[in-house]
Amino acid sequence: MSTSSSSSVVIVDALRTPVGRRGGGLGSMHPGDLLGLAQKALVDRTGLDPSLVEQVVGGCVSQVGEQSFNITRTAWLAAGLPLTTAATTLDTQCGSSQQATNVATSMLGSGVVDIAIACGVEVMTRIPIGINSSKKLGLGVPIPKSYFSQYEFTSQFEGAERIAELYNITRQDTDELALSSQQRAARAWDQGHFDGQWIPVTAPDLDEEGKPTGTTHTVLRDEGIRESSLESLAKLKPVARENGVHTAGNSSQISDGAAAILMMTESKASKLGFTPRARVVDTCLVGVDPILMLTGPIEATKRLLERNNLSIDDIDTFEINEAFASVVLGWARATGADLEKTNPNGGAIALGHPLGCTGSFLITKALYELERIGGRYALISMCCGGGLGTGTLIERI
Repeated sequence: MSTSSSSSVVIVDALRTPVGRRGGGLGSMHPGDLLGLAQKALVDRTGLDPSLVEQVVGGCVSQVGEQSFNITRTAWLAAGLPLTTAATTLDTQCGSSQQATNVATSMLGSGVVDIAIACGVEVMTRIPIGINSSKKLGLGVPIPKSYFSQYEFTSQFEGAERIAELYNITRQDTDELALSSQQRAARAWDQGHFDGQWIPVTAPDLDEEGKPTGTTHTVLRDEGIRESSLESLAKLKPVARENGVHTAGNSSQISDGAAAILMMTESKASKLGFTPRARVVDTCLVGVDPILMLTGPIEATKRLLERNNLSIDDIDTFEINEAFASVVLGWARATGADLEKTNPNGGAIALGHPLGCTGSFLITKALYELERIGGRYALISMCCGGGLGTGTLIERI
């Protein structure tokens, strides 16, 4: 979407749940209940009549079992929200809910709707990554044989290792980024940088058989943050290659979470008396080499800057998903971006990466950080399986 057609699209509010670790506090929540909680909290907090929301566009990657059947719609209905509101669930791999935001922007900018909610969810404790492609389902595999005559099929871990080779990124580099992510996330919580953007989640307690006990617990903090050091990180074994640079300590965490963003046309927000917090300047989704796979943020960043006559130094804060440390480090080396302004409150290495939720989570983080520092522009981008890159450029109002 170009600047001219998206300039009237604004973000009114955004929020997220805490991000739970695998098997942690959110693991007892049905994904539909978790997403519905975020959707309803957004409506309740703003005081918006939910019947005015015309479209809810959500992201979810593993759309099977509890996350199937258009979870964006069933979450909305399960939360008691109006049946007249339409909903769609997208799969753009890791960038699913960022692309949901971008699609909502396009719908608003083109006049199809005046009010939309973009959102996303993934409860990886209950729906493991890749389960919808598992041979155990007996439904075949997602990659046809014809693909292999076109491209080598690599894993994301292997793609991350090749990016490290391409940009001369060492194990020391990846571990230093991981440590910085953990330290920044811990500092963000201690200093209140996340205040206002998260909502508490009351989840059921389960017994050893996975059945509700009738009691509950409340999740009030991101669960992936942990004490770390370069010495402890250095002891971890590489995952993809014997002498690789990526370990469980410098790669994103498997997580649970949901987030939601209320978006309107600027004229509709004014008519309803809402004060917009940011304007969506531009969005993009780019295709990149599916073998390297994870270089999407480089091309997405270049496209957003070029189309809007901006330089990398014009951006006040970046949210670049820490799928793997080399993704962020390679992106910074390719674009010249300042790592001090990148993921300033920690990224997925520390906070977690609940797949279908992460895009809307990153946009929420970027919005609050812009306000905290009094900045103007934030750029958000994610790498995606299969060789894609999502991009969103927002401007604080």
